Amino acid sequence: MERRDFLKLGATGVFGLTLTTSDLIWPVKQAQAAELPADTPESLTPDAALQKLIEGNQRFVQHQPQYPDQSAARLQEVAQAQHPFATILSCADSRVPAEIVFDQGIGDIFDVRIAGNIATPEARGSIEYAVTLLGSPLLMVLGHERCGAVTAAVQNEALLGDISTFVKAIKPAVAKVKNQPGDAVDNAVVANVQYQIERLKRSPLLSDRLKSGKLKIVGGRYDLDTGKVTIIT
Repeated sequence: MERRDFLKLGATGVFGLTLTTSDLIWPVKQAQAAELPADTPESLTPDAALQKLIEGNQRFVQHQPQYPDQSAARLQEVAQAQHPFATILSCADSRVPAEIVFDQGIGDIFDVRIAGNIATPEARGSIEYAVTLLGSPLLMVLGHERCGAVTAAVQNEALLGDISTFVKAIKPAVAKVKNQPGDAVDNAVVANVQYQIERLKRSPLLSDRLKSGKLKIVGGRYDLDTGKVTIIT
């Protein structure tokens, strides 16, 4: 082998070593996450799915995330099909990203996000798709502390454009707790979660899954200050 060819081979080998070393620098938590077993909706009962969400939120609150299902292998695993173990109707607020606050990954949660976490026909249709066609065994309606849409409904503010539609959709919930003691906005946040659940239960597709035991619907309240999700019914 000529010296010129040898030097070329040596440079290639060093470059290859550099790539391998870079791969090893990948965060340890990400490497551990790739080894975590992936549950499917078929292997999870509705209660088990809820427990999985609760445990993920506990990790988030304790600042001990595992970052599950975020590896390259997981990306390929769900590339052709999705089977989310939970569906979450949550507010579009930028401070409440479901995958992060529940420490989940790609393909785990079917997100339906809209200001005020209201069950519009479009949101309801998206949820029906996730539950009936994708087999999601758990549906959570997630409200949050100091929600702007709920605050506007409580204060009965006049808003521009289509922003006012959120207020209109939340007002029935506000009316239910109008005379309750305590913080008016926080009372309305919880009441709105309960009200949207009531509306979702009117869906024949969802009610059939509820009656068969294949679906569980719960409410949640996210605390912006602590990151904790409290289950409400």
